Amino acid sequence: MTISRKRLDELENIPESAIDTSDIPELDASFWEKAKLVQPSAKQAISLRVDSDVLDWFKSQGKGYQSLMNAVLRSYVEHHIKNNNEV
Repeated sequence: MTISRKRLDELENIPESAIDTSDIPELDASFWEKAKLVQPSAKQAISLRVDSDVLDWFKSQGKGYQSLMNAVLRSYVEHHIKNNNEV
């Protein structure tokens, strides 16, 4: 998802007092007792051949299209691992 510079400027100029945070719970001590640091896994550069139309679609999604491709592949793998299916 991309956001325009104009919309970013609008959001940056909203005063703190105008932001409704009533639906956001406070982070108390119990949250931090259960919290754990999750570090991103290391990426490995590869060469991959994909159909032109598939690559074009991902590129049309904007900046970060390679991360999006990785997320789609990760979702596929996790689904198959969860369901004990062969990939």
